[in-house]
Amino acid sequence: MFPRVKQVRYLGDYRLELGFADGVVGELDFEARVVGRGGVFAPLEDVDFFKQVQVDPEAGTIVWPNGVDLCPDVLYSQVTGKPIRSEREAQTATSRPKRARQRVPANSSVVQPL
Repeated sequence: MFPRVKQVRYLGDYRLELGFADGVVGELDFEARVVGRGGVFAPLEDVDFFKQVQVDPEAGTIVWPNGVDLCPDVLYSQVTGKPIRSEREAQTATSRPKRARQRVPANSSVVQPL
């Protein structure tokens, strides 16, 4: 399971405190992600609009009234400093340990039984 945002708290300017389902809490500054980007991010440059951020419980991330949302996996990675793991990597990490493979030298003549 990938961590999802459960709480958001506006701290001031473009800073938010995010709380995740696994208990991790951290602060992020969104100024560089918002200011000067234009498009759907333009309304977020207004701090009064920016602080209207909420948690979308279905998506497990933060969202603004104009529909802008951010990937919760990226947010978690930025808060924790941990790299984003793919779904396959996550499944591998939680599945049974892999059996060790026997290495065969490239110049070896191993014959496989039929």
